[in-house]
Amino acid sequence: MKTLIILHGWQSSEERWQKVKENIESDEIEVIVPDIPGFKPGTELEKPWNLDDYVEWLKDFSQDREKFFLLGHSFGGRIAIKFAIKYPQKLFGLILVSAGGVESKRALKKLTIQFLTPRLKKFSFLPRYNFFRKLFYKFVVKKTDYLEVKGYLKDTFKKVIEEDLIPLLKEIKVPVLILWGEKDKTLPLRDAYLIKEEIKFSQLEILKNIRHNPHSENPQLLAQKIKEFLK
Repeated sequence: MKTLIILHGWQSSEERWQKVKENIESDEIEVIVPDIPGFKPGTELEKPWNLDDYVEWLKDFSQDREKFFLLGHSFGGRIAIKFAIKYPQKLFGLILVSAGGVESKRALKKLTIQFLTPRLKKFSFLPRYNFFRKLFYKFVVKKTDYLEVKGYLKDTFKKVIEEDLIPLLKEIKVPVLILWGEKDKTLPLRDAYLIKEEIKFSQLEILKNIRHNPHSENPQLLAQKIKEFLK
């Protein structure tokens, strides 16, 4: 039996992938969607994690399975990329669905944001400061996930998004399927082309009229593409 492990996105959960799981599972394919630590009660982090911490968590989680297919969506894609580089012997293949980790092409924008963000605190005395701060993150930074996390997740978020995975992509040696929503505004389509260019053994399929979450927008289509790759 083939095994597929799915890594969900930031602050997502196993439940949001149930329809995809139901459309893939069969007598020949086992689908496992673990809850990534940090987002659910009972999985709280005891310190800030970086990407390597999540990779080691996945290694421990999958230790009973000699080899499997791995899918990573968005934040889960970051983990999947680094896992494929560090433990290629564990994988038959890798599926990246709107994966994060290659945003450094927007370096100038990030530098501008890094310059402006700390200076926002100087205006905290102004009325409606929190309202305008949220507008800044939503329309300028476009990282509202950061505002919605608490405790160690804030530092974890910063550690994770600061790591640029582009220099590592050439090290991936397993077969890779890249699936990306045509209308993804969270992680634009140019990121998909960059990943395709950098990973030698990869194929890219663009999902028409899909945004950032194909598992909820069209789970049947996503499941179909995944099953074709697993064959």
